[in-house]
Amino acid sequence: MSDPRTVSGPRPASRPAPARALALAGLLSIIGASILASGCGRPLLAPDDERSPFDRYDALRSQSAPQTLEDPFGRKLPNLRGRLAPRND
Repeated sequence: MSDPRTVSGPRPASRPAPARALALAGLLSIIGASILASGCGRPLLAPDDERSPFDRYDALRSQSAPQTLEDPFGRKLPNLRGRLAPRND
């Protein structure tokens, strides 16, 4: 009889160590949490800041459109249509 320890044959597929998998999961959760937490910072531009020279031009002539509009449910939505529509002078 041959010794079972010396029999050559296909080796079982190696699996990642549990510690390595836990470390990877921990790292991914930290990265995910930091990405989500960065959304809680203050906005890049304040609502009353000028966005472009055209905003200043419109404000000086009292033609500026509001930045946001309120929908029937009370949510504030950006006023894209009002701000991007052509001016009728």
